[in-house]
Amino acid sequence: MLRFALARIIMSIPTLLIVAVSVFVLIRLIPGDPAQLLLGDLADPVSLADLRTRLGLDQSWLAQFGIWFGQVIRGDLGTSINMGAPVLPLIWERFTVSAQIVLYAVFLASLVAVPAGMIAAWRQNRPTDLVLVGSATLLVSIPTFWLGLLLLILFGLKLEWLPVVGYVSISTDWKAGLLYLAMPVLTLFLHEIGVLIRMSRASTLEILRLDYITHARAKGLPEHTVLMRHAFKNAFGPTWTLIGLVLGNLLGGIAVVETVFTIPGLGRLLVDAIFARDYPVIQGCLLFVAVIYVLVNLVIDLCYPIFDPRVTAE
Repeated sequence: MLRFALARIIMSIPTLLIVAVSVFVLIRLIPGDPAQLLLGDLADPVSLADLRTRLGLDQSWLAQFGIWFGQVIRGDLGTSINMGAPVLPLIWERFTVSAQIVLYAVFLASLVAVPAGMIAAWRQNRPTDLVLVGSATLLVSIPTFWLGLLLLILFGLKLEWLPVVGYVSISTDWKAGLLYLAMPVLTLFLHEIGVLIRMSRASTLEILRLDYITHARAKGLPEHTVLMRHAFKNAFGPTWTLIGLVLGNLLGGIAVVETVFTIPGLGRLLVDAIFARDYPVIQGCLLFVAVIYVLVNLVIDLCYPIFDPRVTAE
């Protein structure tokens, strides 16, 4: 297990280096002069030269990358041009908001979707299976922004059960915080539950066709014992991988949901920085999201032997 963990950690280092280089190059490939875009067309040459010097744009790409990467290693992602605040604390503050929504949504979706997918596989081609698969397909097909708007209209405007706009931190007032998080979490929960049900059903169907499942049934074991004791672990492996991918995607990609519900999360920060041409924030957000995605999948890989001992044996 230790060798497996060390191998996965070592393999993630080149990935992180490639991510850092890619983020740096992509930002530099954006059309236009960043200093000119920030100061406007009427800026005088002295101001432009001063801003280029402060941003390091007067040096070669290699020198800029060396300076930037050295700062990144020390935990310094620069300073926001528009807000004048260090980028890393700003990103971390917004990330904690996004992480709350994503973790709650994925956790609840996993609790419901995994057993639902197994039940659908067990009752294949029967009414229960058709209802679950049809519902999952419908939920996956609905865009998250439209689903969020429907929930806003229903629970916010019609029923007036939940607040429509704004955000309150759980650490400040946990009751109000939960109310403000309810609809964003529900939106992601309904969307991701469809994805996970389909994966859980597909992996369970594959396992139920194997010989050892037939042998367990031939011994006269109850069906629930066959499903939980013999099929669950092997069927949950692919679903666990998908949960990691969903988690990584959502932690950096819920800008639409945060915009619909006016949640000050990481996605909103990135979108606002793009509109404001705040390049240090854009660069920092992209790097942070990529690193979080790599780390989440690293954790998923390290947990995989729990569900499939053959991984460490190989």
